[in-house]
Amino acid sequence: MTKAAMVNGCMLTDVTEQAGTRNERKAHTRAALLDGTLTLASERGFAALSLREIARSAGIVPTAFYRHFASLDDLGATIVDEGVTALRLALREVRRKPDAHLADTVRFVFEQVRVRRALFGFLIRERHGGPAPLRQAIAMEMQLIVREIVADLSRLRALDSWSTAELEIAADLLVTTVTDGIAGFVASTPREESAIVERTVMQMRLIALGIAGWVPKNAE
Repeated sequence: MTKAAMVNGCMLTDVTEQAGTRNERKAHTRAALLDGTLTLASERGFAALSLREIARSAGIVPTAFYRHFASLDDLGATIVDEGVTALRLALREVRRKPDAHLADTVRFVFEQVRVRRALFGFLIRERHGGPAPLRQAIAMEMQLIVREIVADLSRLRALDSWSTAELEIAADLLVTTVTDGIAGFVASTPREESAIVERTVMQMRLIALGIAGWVPKNAE
């Protein structure tokens, strides 16, 4: 009886290990598809890519692609989701802080961009130049980021007299300034990066000063 239990235990262990290996291979292939797509899209844009060449970039046959994504649109949406999530997490660091801290948080955002340059580059390029479904998905996600920042700003005591419209304008200005800076950064050479970061820092400082000095319409 004990021997049978041990055999069953071994079998269970073998099955678990095999399942773990399969899952690891699947995750590895999925990551290869994402990375291959980012590389190819940086050269010609997502709309110009074919399923066949994306599959080839990951070392799989085209039919195996569907084990990971339902379609090219699904693949693109996944990349958008990852890119916007990364951008949202980085932008959460940008808060209404004293000037010195504001500069540090803006530089932090660009450090995240440097680490995931291909991903952010995809998001920036496809935001205006990608196929319609991708542009729409990015626009919706960016609007969610603006709403998140509006919620952050609305909690600040200094802005409690601002209208929702004023908060939305401020949030949109913050997001636009950072994304414009990211766009320049991902397209720049290493020698140009520092200047782009510092320009964005200066722009954010000016926005912060404008917010601090703004008199809400209902308070005029």
